[in-house]
Amino acid sequence: MSGLAEVLVNGLSSGSVYALIALGFVVVYKATEVINFAHPSLLLTGGYLVAELHDDLGFWPAVGAGVAATALLAVLVETLVLRRVRASGHAAVSIITIGVDIVLTVELARRIGTRVLPLGDPWGDRVVRIGDVTVAQARIAAIVVAAAAIAAFLLAFKHTAWGVAMRATAERRETAALMGVRLGRVSAGAWAVAGVFAALAAIFLCAFPTPGLDRATSFAALKALPAAVIGGVDSTTGALVGGLLIGVTEAAVVGYQNDVALLGHGFADVAPYMLMAVVLLWRPAGLFGTREAVRV
Repeated sequence: MSGLAEVLVNGLSSGSVYALIALGFVVVYKATEVINFAHPSLLLTGGYLVAELHDDLGFWPAVGAGVAATALLAVLVETLVLRRVRASGHAAVSIITIGVDIVLTVELARRIGTRVLPLGDPWGDRVVRIGDVTVAQARIAAIVVAAAAIAAFLLAFKHTAWGVAMRATAERRETAALMGVRLGRVSAGAWAVAGVFAALAAIFLCAFPTPGLDRATSFAALKALPAAVIGGVDSTTGALVGGLLIGVTEAAVVGYQNDVALLGHGFADVAPYMLMAVVLLWRPAGLFGTREAVRV
């Protein structure tokens, strides 16, 4: 039973981080109808800035600076690059985000090199024991911070003018523009939110038991893309559910891979994509995604 409890806690912890990343994908898609393939590089940027600044500024000021700088970078990418080619269509813009991701990731990988950079988080390798269950403090912090960030976003999404504008844009983009919604401002805000979520996620992806940030950290965002697809790329609720499903699935595979010979030691890397394939065969729009109406 203690093993199952640890698997669930670890799954909820990693799942909440995946939900943060998946929300970044969803927010950008709802505002622009573009899949943001540059999200992994934003995640790596946020983690790298915190790792470089925490010795001079302290952990929390470094987190604030890293989050703000990543949000600003995301806005600059949207404003200076993507907005200029928006007339080319959503598919072309999505492809351009792949190029942006490659450029940023290569530069960051060059700076990181073969190093593993600690982020200086205050939790370190400390653990909490609840009965027979041992949980790293960093994992508990991940759940708390992710829940707070997601709750703040959902409140803003439902009760602020920006949130109303984004929901209107997601419903009918042309109608929203005719009603006075500034689409460029909504898009820039969505990219800024995605940058904030990416930077926060990077902190907990690099916390204990992970040794720190390296140039492969951005690959974790690729596990969150199936979370967004499973939930539905236009659904904020789906991003939360998809992230938790991916996290629990991955933790269960890792926790029981020695007991089930079929799983093997590399199956955890494949499990999110297999789960995505199963869900899409059942519901092509995702669990909470909007089904397209087709007139016959």
